[in-house]
Amino acid sequence: MYVRLAFTGLLVSGLIMAADLSTSAPVTFSKDVLPILQKNCQACHRPGQMGPMSFLTYESARPWAKAMKAAVVTRKMPPWSADPHYGPYLNDRSLKQSDIDTITKWADSGAPEGNPKDAPPPVKWPEGWLIQPDMIVDGPVTDVPATPKNNVVEWITVIVPTGFTRDTWVTSVQIKPEHPAVTHHICTGYAPHLPGVKYGLGVWSDFDRDEEGAARPEKGPAFVGRGQGRRDSGNPDAAAIFAESGTPGGSAQDCYLPGNAAADYRPLNAAKLIPAGYDIVFNVHYTPNGTAVTDHVKIGFTVAKEPPQRRYVSLLISAPTDPKIFAIPPNDGNWLSPPAVATFNQDVELVYMMPHMHVRGKDTTWTLEYPDGSRQVVLDVPHYDFNWQLAYDTSIKVPKGTRLHVDAHYDNSVNNKFNPNPNRTVYYGQMTWEEMMSPFFGVVVDRGTDVKKLIDSPIAFVSGGA
Repeated sequence: MYVRLAFTGLLVSGLIMAADLSTSAPVTFSKDVLPILQKNCQACHRPGQMGPMSFLTYESARPWAKAMKAAVVTRKMPPWSADPHYGPYLNDRSLKQSDIDTITKWADSGAPEGNPKDAPPPVKWPEGWLIQPDMIVDGPVTDVPATPKNNVVEWITVIVPTGFTRDTWVTSVQIKPEHPAVTHHICTGYAPHLPGVKYGLGVWSDFDRDEEGAARPEKGPAFVGRGQGRRDSGNPDAAAIFAESGTPGGSAQDCYLPGNAAADYRPLNAAKLIPAGYDIVFNVHYTPNGTAVTDHVKIGFTVAKEPPQRRYVSLLISAPTDPKIFAIPPNDGNWLSPPAVATFNQDVELVYMMPHMHVRGKDTTWTLEYPDGSRQVVLDVPHYDFNWQLAYDTSIKVPKGTRLHVDAHYDNSVNNKFNPNPNRTVYYGQMTWEEMMSPFFGVVVDRGTDVKKLIDSPIAFVSGGA
């Protein structure tokens, strides 16, 4: 009797499960998948953006159903490298498991469209400018050759006027290259205008490079910092302007990088100060791709009508750049860089973190060491990906006396598929086949804070205006 009842119970349970499966609503693009794509994918996967295919419509997304499944199951897409156990990360773009399951079920069931009437309204994505600027400034124009020697175009610094005739609080900034495909980075600093400055004139450093395009430390600096090895192309006050603005090798007020197209301080109720009459110092770096282009950069600003209560400050620290200290040995798959450190001299709110390494970058960990001796990991990137220069928004109150300690490992072995040559020593340098360890971060402080005394660090650059 017990066996018969048990069998009957199993039979009934199986029938109920089968009924549930047979009557469960199918997963469709219009009702289930499109909302996920709008929230997490279309920012990049639409015409004119960095995604190689468009996910705006069923017709454009359907051929990629299986590839979408593979990308989300492996968490390759959307790109997000931070360990979720740390943070907090306010801009986490990674998919929930339920979203991954939805895309998987949709792909496995033949990727049906469903009823188009179930689809949410299309997102009104901005065309061209992401921030709808109040003011647009013409930046440098640069000829990028198709195939220069060793594929090297040295970093170029160009000065242009801001056009600001009064002290201006900017609430968002977008740097817009004309040809993103060849743009490695475009960073800006701001400096007082000096007499004799020649606007629009490119200034750069010529390095003694080997056959692989790497600078030779024995021939001079492998990386240009303040006061190091500059070649002046006729601008008599270039060195003074570079020293004031910190660019290159110094502070980056704002940067265009793959994955970081604009900076918006409005959600923080904060702004950056650009004093009247200041100049913009552009630092541009291009990576030729076989097609010669002329890139025309523009920079757009939104402007506060009233001075804000809080001030946004950009900071950059670095590991030592000395080739006697920063030298990654050949065939070392887990080299630990000397750390980048900074001590906060005032209370701040940490709101932005962006690691920056090159193709041998492996992982990075950011730790706050508080005055009471406690420690907090605020960012852990166990699998760094140079192809996605991701930034992590956060909100952490940091008291005066706290020390930021950043560690990073590098993979200079054959196991690193991006490694161009594991058999050479790699030094701190400007090209992608050289290396860097440069943590960018942003803080918010009271409007009247003296930003020049904000942190102490062996290698640090602070930008928040005058």
